[in-house]
Amino acid sequence: MTAIPHENVLRWLAGIGRRIATSLGKRPNIALESLILLVSAYFVAVTNTAFWKALSATGVLEGSRGLALVPSLAVAIMGFHAAVLAAFLNRWIAKPALTILMVLTAAVAFFADSYGVHMDQSMIRNMLKTDASEAAELFTPGLLGYVFVFGIIPTIAIWRTRLIVVPWRRAAFRRITFIMSMLALTLTAVLATFNDLSPLMRNHKALRYLIAPGNYIVSTAREIERQRRPKKNALHVVAPDAAQVAHAPGSKPHLLVIVVGETVRAKNWGLSGYARQTTPQLASLDVINFQDVTACGSNTEVSVPCMFSPFGRRSYDQDRITSSESLLHVLERAGVRTLWRDNQTGCKGVCDGLAFESYREPRKDDHCDSQACRDAVMLDGLHDAIDDNPGDVVVVLHQLGNHGPSYFKRYADQFRRFVPDCRSADLGSCSRQEIINAYDNAILATDDFLAQAIRMLADDASHDTAMIYISDHGESLGEANVYLHGLPYAIAPDTQIKVPLTAWLSEGMVESNGIDVSCVEARSRMHASHDNLFHSVLGLMQIQTNAYERDQDLFADCQRPPSSGRAGLGPSEKQRPTD
Repeated sequence: MTAIPHENVLRWLAGIGRRIATSLGKRPNIALESLILLVSAYFVAVTNTAFWKALSATGVLEGSRGLALVPSLAVAIMGFHAAVLAAFLNRWIAKPALTILMVLTAAVAFFADSYGVHMDQSMIRNMLKTDASEAAELFTPGLLGYVFVFGIIPTIAIWRTRLIVVPWRRAAFRRITFIMSMLALTLTAVLATFNDLSPLMRNHKALRYLIAPGNYIVSTAREIERQRRPKKNALHVVAPDAAQVAHAPGSKPHLLVIVVGETVRAKNWGLSGYARQTTPQLASLDVINFQDVTACGSNTEVSVPCMFSPFGRRSYDQDRITSSESLLHVLERAGVRTLWRDNQTGCKGVCDGLAFESYREPRKDDHCDSQACRDAVMLDGLHDAIDDNPGDVVVVLHQLGNHGPSYFKRYADQFRRFVPDCRSADLGSCSRQEIINAYDNAILATDDFLAQAIRMLADDASHDTAMIYISDHGESLGEANVYLHGLPYAIAPDTQIKVPLTAWLSEGMVESNGIDVSCVEARSRMHASHDNLFHSVLGLMQIQTNAYERDQDLFADCQRPPSSGRAGLGPSEKQRPTD
């Protein structure tokens, strides 16, 4: 082989360098419609991998007809996005708008790929209500790297283009023609495989919430429209006839603590048969654990208002629930003082206009660090907060609990029993077992918190006391490659909607309500749900109202004539709440 002269090699390399430099210095001219089409194609091919994986998991892609569905769907999704973008973008705002869209879509794709997050309206509502501290935990290296590669780099390419300038009449004609062409292309692609596509979208409706960026754009628009609807100046009155049955002379007032847990699933709850004992302290106390409990929602924004409403999941109507009074308003009207202590992002409207204390901001306390406080801080000074009230009191403690993905931040070192545990908010950097270990350690911290609350109530000599603990929703920990929570309720797995419910009753509360504890323990093996909370609390606090449903009260069928001789709670024949 003849050797290439040294100077020829240098000249050859220099030529390559000049060509690369010239290429990098060029800014290609491109029509806006062409840019929109390229961006739309990029979305379909690159930032929708979660959708394509979920589609494949349905089994519809098997066989020749299934394979034909892929190009048809790809063309339909691309055409639809291109038509919508072309309808709103012009030469002056195109690049800034596409920059925002690229970055947001990359972020949405990260959470869809990594955690199986579906961007439906409920998820958008959660995001809008997230505070700065909670949001900061989501900005992990994994997210930032993903956004840089799939959002920032393509955006740089967009900014390097020069948009071709054409006279406005020609531009308008071209734009209308482009939009009509894209809509026609979309319709043609849909009709080509309609027989397969129609049942797919009917039976797997949640797939649409994985198609980015359309998923979060449409869901955001719907949520904004919902929030802009005229709101009533006052909440719709629930149970206007609510009145408390008088206690027997000489009896003590009632104190009920309702602990609203965060993101604890029944599957990992020690009292419910989990292989690990994640509730050792509760197991040593005289508690009643309900074995089969279904949450009203798969996220806090849905579940918390729902569980404090008389309408519940069986009559679920979000607007009706959020525009109506809650259980706490009914209790206040009947003469029971209420207090909401919060270590989360608020009471979600449940305590509007009522006593509220937030522990979300870090403070000088042994339970707090520079970023947040652990739940035990809500027990500090609790008796001082209610001692000036001579009557009955209901206190709600809203936990930070097992809120992810930073499970490791929810427990002190003394509860770091299951190791190695994931010590990062970027779950992708940990093994699934490390994530489960951290999650279980956080349950140990909740177990300790509840045990402290029970001991405090047991030492209370001035009240007949009780505690009800119920988690707002569960959590996925890698089952079917899904993490966190918030899937649309119709497809949410049991890990996200099956939750623990545990009650503790003092001897005084048992006696004053005439409760047969062994009967309640038998009842605990039957199905229960968030819908039971409203009526069970009315029963325990001896509130008489037509809104009370005896068959929804977890304790009602286990009541015997009490020694105090109190009156009955209300009409047992009532089957539906009235307002």
